[in-house]
Amino acid sequence: MNAPSTAALADDKPGKDERGILVIEDSRTFAIALRQFLEAETGLPVTTCASLKDLSELIVAAPGAYAIAVVDLNLPDAPRGEALDWTVAHGIPTVVFTATFDLATRGRIMEREVIDYVLKDNEFALPNLVGTVKRALDNRNTRILVVDDTRTTRKVLARMLSIQQYVVVEAGSGAEALALLDAHPDLELVVSDYYMPDMDGFELARKIRRSHPNVRLIGISSSTDRKTSAGFLKAGAHDFVARPFVLEELQCRIASNVETLTQLKRLQELAARDYLTNLFNRRHFFEQGPALVETARQAGLPASIALLDIDHFKQLNDRHGHDGGDRVLDAVARNLSRLAEGGTNLLARVGGEEFAILFRGADLAEALRLSETIREEIAREALLLGGETLALTVSIGVTEIGASERLDASLGRADQALYTAKQAGRNRVCAAAQRS
Repeated sequence: MNAPSTAALADDKPGKDERGILVIEDSRTFAIALRQFLEAETGLPVTTCASLKDLSELIVAAPGAYAIAVVDLNLPDAPRGEALDWTVAHGIPTVVFTATFDLATRGRIMEREVIDYVLKDNEFALPNLVGTVKRALDNRNTRILVVDDTRTTRKVLARMLSIQQYVVVEAGSGAEALALLDAHPDLELVVSDYYMPDMDGFELARKIRRSHPNVRLIGISSSTDRKTSAGFLKAGAHDFVARPFVLEELQCRIASNVETLTQLKRLQELAARDYLTNLFNRRHFFEQGPALVETARQAGLPASIALLDIDHFKQLNDRHGHDGGDRVLDAVARNLSRLAEGGTNLLARVGGEEFAILFRGADLAEALRLSETIREEIAREALLLGGETLALTVSIGVTEIGASERLDASLGRADQALYTAKQAGRNRVCAAAQRS
């Protein structure tokens, strides 16, 4: 198959879904508890109803209004899962909640292509159900690459994943998979068959591990040779699933790998943040800054850097103690976050009372203008500390980054400009000329 275009992949990425959640449950007490849990955990509005009649009226009255449905399998006027048939027929992704369960019931549920089912058989049923709904909603932010040279087989697997609400991209060969991974860094998980004409699953796994170490890989195969699973894992895969699939096993293994990705992202985010101000830290600034500057250069755009220091911070810290100093840092950081964080800028706390801002797309004149606005806004906001109203001020040094200049060299020149601002009386912005 032909690789999807960049535009096509970008268009498939969902934004925030503001639709509601529909709960069909005949127990009023349980419906109220579930609504409260779901609204608290998802932030989405929850509509409840207790019968197939009410369900049909809601769906007809507001088609397309619901992002997901939670359906009790057995209702007084729908004892054989007719409510489930309604939600599925109207294209609403559905989680089934049932107290009645056996193999026949399981088959009846799963053949309707539901997201999952949760049993009403223990005290953890309610949190399990809420967790399942949250995972399904979160899955829409996860893009999975399915690699298989057999179109029919690939489509079946892609359909399974789509039911789970994942965004699925397909590749018909190892080479196509690698090209898609290179072009689209938001592909986070690969599910790959072993048998392919251009390279087998082991070779693909090794290449992915070398070039995309943060991507997780699940190998799949219909081979009866048990060494196939070991071969995948030795080659760098994180998991293995044998065909023919047990659907629940496939769901659980993929969900487990997605959860691991989420936990790793959280750890990386924590490692990149300053513990006090929650701004990015010095390490993150120097890890990400050079790439951002290079991106600007390739686009023919300028880039500038500002180094900011809180005036008389040592005296403030000595006078009001470390708690007072922390409040000063927090106040300045909140203002900086409001004024300079996000967009094309990179903001970080790079020292005790020092902050750095990388302005992508701003030449020296624009960076000076932006820095002057920041200085004025910080000076305008007073801080009440120890019964005393303090007027906080900052000094800022600014420079434009040269065409082939390293980020640390530019930061050094910004530091010189900052020193000039302090020597000139503080509470001002000074510039250092761009080095030729």
